[in-house]
Amino acid sequence: MPATNAPASPEWRRFAAGSVERRMLLAMSAECGVELRPRPLVLGKNSRIEAEGIDLDGRIVVQLVANQGAYKPSYRNKVMADLFKLLWLRSSIPSARRAVLVVTQVVAQALGGWVAVAANDLGIDVYVFDGDRVERLPSES
Repeated sequence: MPATNAPASPEWRRFAAGSVERRMLLAMSAECGVELRPRPLVLGKNSRIEAEGIDLDGRIVVQLVANQGAYKPSYRNKVMADLFKLLWLRSSIPSARRAVLVVTQVVAQALGGWVAVAANDLGIDVYVFDGDRVERLPSES
């Protein structure tokens, strides 16, 4: 991907061109067949939150965990916090039908055991980003 000094377009908010988060969202967009972009939302009684990815119709909400490098135990807490955020977004946005968590390969280690089972049982789709594309995390049965 060529480097650019151009400013990020407003639709991308804090995700700079070439950033891992932007590439994750583009890969998930390709997988879903819809354009997913970050968007600020006001939910409930003035609760302001940013959906890291949401389609124009608000049917798909996406959270990204883009940590790289060596695995740290704190990544598990980030994954669980984002799973909780996705549950809240899906229940708070009337049009939301699908909740998706996209993680890097190193963060996928946090989805061992009960965390992956819980995500599956709660209807949250988990995908792993390999640097170019996303692949659904196999469900544990």
